[in-house]
Amino acid sequence: MAHVGVDDTDSRQGLCTTYLATELVREFEDWDLLGWPRLVRLNPNVPWKTRGNGAVYVRFGRGRGEPRVVGELDGRPVRAYPRGDPAPVDDAFEARVRTVIARWSALDDPTTHPGYALLTERPGPRLYWRAVRTIVSLTEALAAGAGRGRIGGFKEGRGRIGALAAVSWRPQDRTYEVLAYRERSRWGTPRSLDEASVLEMDRRFPSTFHNYDYANRRVVLAPHSPCPILCGVRGDDPEVLPTALATLTTEPADRWLLFETNQGTDDHLIPANGGPLVPRTSVTVEGAVAGMPRSLPGGHVVVPIDRGADRVDCTAYEPSKEFRRVVRSLRPGDFVRACGAVRASPRTINLEKLRVVSLVPGRRAIAPGWYEPAVSARRHLAKPLKRFRST
Repeated sequence: MAHVGVDDTDSRQGLCTTYLATELVREFEDWDLLGWPRLVRLNPNVPWKTRGNGAVYVRFGRGRGEPRVVGELDGRPVRAYPRGDPAPVDDAFEARVRTVIARWSALDDPTTHPGYALLTERPGPRLYWRAVRTIVSLTEALAAGAGRGRIGGFKEGRGRIGALAAVSWRPQDRTYEVLAYRERSRWGTPRSLDEASVLEMDRRFPSTFHNYDYANRRVVLAPHSPCPILCGVRGDDPEVLPTALATLTTEPADRWLLFETNQGTDDHLIPANGGPLVPRTSVTVEGAVAGMPRSLPGGHVVVPIDRGADRVDCTAYEPSKEFRRVVRSLRPGDFVRACGAVRASPRTINLEKLRVVSLVPGRRAIAPGWYEPAVSARRHLAKPLKRFRST
């Protein structure tokens, strides 16, 4: 099949790489969509990312097997086949992809550098794991894709890294997200989305997650940027997501597409195991609380952890809300597992979640177990506790 990966097409001022994926589906209606469209988030600590550092991956060919509906475009269902024969990756195919990218990318933004990979053979999964956990060079990414098809870009072409990494993803864990998009005339205007309908949907469909922030009384399934997305419903069961989306009371949606994703999987976390903490990576560390928590201006809370090899501060920021109470309640000698991003200066782990493994004798302020920030303060890749099978 023709494996198509695209990345770095949007900007903070607008557009969206997943919207571009719907335009690729439109462009290649003379071919069949094979498998789920994929939204692949990469290292959230990359300094040049736009918003969520997400690349897309779609496959085209001549479908075989029973298709499923995975979207709606121009009032017609989008169907994807479970398998198929490949589309040819030739000059004409590449020209069509480049036309779509050129039209639906923020090329005027100096920070946007689109890239694409049109492959007949996928790179091994090592590239994905490197890209979701570390900083990958363009040279390294191109080496992984060499001899497997056509790789190109616009401007500096930095998006080639994410495009190749997205194609190389072999899911060990996965979730799904159905994304609805706004009519173009509404882009950049306030979204119309009924809060009560979000609460009702969240109650009716327990396999979904990250719909509503109850701590802050805030809808979180809709972005606040001027991008084309109206809203997105995430969950573990792809079969219920279109129905869940349809229960929401919103402005008219122009189109929708259902993606297989690595969101909510913790794929970005590296078990540190006493090794060095590398800035711009996300880690899991264990250790004893080494001092009293302290509060910083702005409402942030910091606690030192002794991990044996060294001592590191762990920080819960103000947007994490009630999560900070747990961090404030820790005392020297408590043993914890901390997950979060390594910051170089000041050297700290920005907490994404925390497990209280054990408490010093006589403690009753908190109980052992996992704790996480308010929904609106969570990263795309962070696995929510409701997805944990066990602690």
